[in-house]
Amino acid sequence: MELGSILHFLQDKSILITGATGFLAKVLLEKILRVQPNVKKLYLLLRTEDAKSATHRLHNEIIGKDLFRVLKEKLGANFNSFVSKKLTLVPGDISREDLGLEDSILREEIYDQTDVIINLAATTNFDERYDISLGLNTFGVKYVINFAKKCTKLKVLVHVSTAYVCGEGGREGLILEKPYHLGDSLNGVSGLDINAEEKVVRDKLSELQQLGATEKEIKEVMKDLGISRAKLYGWPNTYVFTKAMGEMLVEQLKGNLSVVIIRPSIVTSTLKEPFPGWAEGVRTIDSLAVAYGKGKLTCFLGDLKAIVDAIPADMVVNAILVAMVAHANRPSDDVIYHIGSSVRRPLRYGKLQEYGFRYFTAKPCISKDGRPVKVGKVTVLSNMDSFRRYMFIRYLLVLKGLELANTAFCQYFQGTYLDLNRKIQIVMRLVDLYKPYLFFKAAFDDMNTEKLRMAGRQGGVETDLFYFDPELIDWEDYFLNIHLPGMVKYILK
Repeated sequence: MELGSILHFLQDKSILITGATGFLAKVLLEKILRVQPNVKKLYLLLRTEDAKSATHRLHNEIIGKDLFRVLKEKLGANFNSFVSKKLTLVPGDISREDLGLEDSILREEIYDQTDVIINLAATTNFDERYDISLGLNTFGVKYVINFAKKCTKLKVLVHVSTAYVCGEGGREGLILEKPYHLGDSLNGVSGLDINAEEKVVRDKLSELQQLGATEKEIKEVMKDLGISRAKLYGWPNTYVFTKAMGEMLVEQLKGNLSVVIIRPSIVTSTLKEPFPGWAEGVRTIDSLAVAYGKGKLTCFLGDLKAIVDAIPADMVVNAILVAMVAHANRPSDDVIYHIGSSVRRPLRYGKLQEYGFRYFTAKPCISKDGRPVKVGKVTVLSNMDSFRRYMFIRYLLVLKGLELANTAFCQYFQGTYLDLNRKIQIVMRLVDLYKPYLFFKAAFDDMNTEKLRMAGRQGGVETDLFYFDPELIDWEDYFLNIHLPGMVKYILK
């Protein structure tokens, strides 16, 4: 594997980025603009109906974010003119042929000018509606590949997936950087047919419409359908199931394209660039930290010895850019990179618990009434049986009491009963969704990624700018001084 200067490669290149309003896409966009202002053009595919809506999303959801403050300080008054020169907004939809580009002139320009496509478009909700998740995460890949084949100058397509496509079958041991192919027996189950899944969705939607189901009812049924289909084939949720099927389509359809699959683990706030601690949205482990900091997490289900495979967003973006250069104009089979920390810098849930307690004890959140929120040691339940017992004693007995009181007092406590029942159902659903990851004992092999790092060190890669070695991370310093403060600033604000 030969590598050269990443900055030199980016110069005068035109890059199409899908999913441009997503967390990783924004970090990627900022990085390219900041380190290589001589990039020719960045086409940003935005899921909007027209140019006006796309412009609104650009300013409100992308460059209006604090993430771009370093670039704004660097460019000063020239920032807006620089952005308007370098960025071309592309209203479209990844779940449609030709990515939904209605503007034929712009479409032909992209076909003629694009050197690189980076596919970051996805819905990351674990229990998204099955029709939506299948359209974006699975069939969206087909449309991106079809589009890529029409780009006459294309050097490489980078498809960003997730390490957790391994499914339920990968919860222990070492998970290799290997592809999924249609027709494989996966997670001990065979017979998965992607086109048949599309038919399942169509038939269910048609059935619901004939029954006169409301939009809310359709939404809930489609969510449940996604979870049930995922579990049928050995995946814990709709997100990783549809992402795995997306990877299968990459392998089936790529042909002679140079394609790289990037599989990040749990993406967390930036380690160093453009500044430490930038975060957006509540991610898997952050949902626990947010609840804990607010004093709402008294019970935790999981194995404190289990591995939390976290990786800062700037490292993921750097890996994307280095892999992009490494495989430009080099079609090859099964190029997959795990971007994570579980092999070289493992982090365990027990340490997360310790860091959270230390941070929020020293710097408590402030409640709505202006008082500091006191946090304590969380009750850790090591299996589902103990969790169910805890829920029964703490909440379900109360719920049963309310049910009896309702009967005796003519539904006087109905509102309280319904509210508590709803909260219990939410907790149980969240536990069901996150349970596979709270007991995850596997590690993601990153031998391919290590070879990429070695090639970068031996070649002309600017390793100080494009770092992605997890051995650089000091987890204690990162969580206490970077990630948790960033989470409080950008998520809990």
